[in-house]
Amino acid sequence: MKKRLFAVIILCFFMVNMLGCAPLIVGAAVGALGGYAASKDTIQGETDKPYDGLWDAALAVAKIRGNLQQEDYSKGHIEAGVESSLVWIKLVRLTRATTRLKVSSRKYHLPNLSLAQDIYVKIMEQVK
Repeated sequence: MKKRLFAVIILCFFMVNMLGCAPLIVGAAVGALGGYAASKDTIQGETDKPYDGLWDAALAVAKIRGNLQQEDYSKGHIEAGVESSLVWIKLVRLTRATTRLKVSSRKYHLPNLSLAQDIYVKIMEQVK
């Protein structure tokens, strides 16, 4: 009885630890570009690139990767359909020199973090 209880407690401990590390592992993949997993479907990061350059790069990547559904420069919001997924790109000016880039993606209402990560990387590579 005590061995079984001990095994269950150890199993629960390892499950919690394994589940908590997934966003860290995904975030490490874009860590070189300053991004991290903010949630199950979102990659975000702050950059010192100008807002206009980020907007142009995000718009270009969204047009290349899929069909543009909605865009609003003043709000910093782009919505696109990419590979059967819905992608939201959000730009927020934090300071005069810093902008936050946030990319979210869902496919059939389920998180699609790999696509969000891929689009985030493409935008950061293309920004001038």
